[in-house]
Amino acid sequence: MTSDKNAAAVEAVKNTIYRACLNLDQEKWTDWLDLCADDFHYAIKAYSPEIRNDMTYLAGSRDDMANLTEMLPKHNTDRSPLSRHATVYTVDLNDDGTEADAVTSVAIYQTRLDGTSSHVDAGSTHLFVSAKYYDKLRIENGTAKFVERVTRLDTRRLDRGSHWPL
Repeated sequence: MTSDKNAAAVEAVKNTIYRACLNLDQEKWTDWLDLCADDFHYAIKAYSPEIRNDMTYLAGSRDDMANLTEMLPKHNTDRSPLSRHATVYTVDLNDDGTEADAVTSVAIYQTRLDGTSSHVDAGSTHLFVSAKYYDKLRIENGTAKFVERVTRLDTRRLDRGSHWPL
């Protein structure tokens, strides 16, 4: 594969990752799912040193995520917005440039709408989650779509709103 095609494929992958962050920030669930292939699988995981094993907070197929996100507006949940700050660390293309593995560092901040917690005031912003995205993407016609995303958390104590795709 030529270096121009490699560069275009890497940019397509980065564009998809950053666009996904914007869509998730704005709760544009359908637009986020449009960035995912039909065989997409999503998971949120963290390693627990106490049990010396992975914990899975959320996992499902594209259809599962569509059902979940359709129900989110009906949930009684904290509506404080989340804001993702992501940096794509690596994009590794396969030999023919049709698939890619990417690692992205992400810090997700939450701005509280109310001051229901004794340590958080309304309007304040705090770190909600520190994590990395481990993505597998398929590249077709210059467009990258997610095939798999594993959000691997550093943070293990999740607050309200953690049943949302991160």
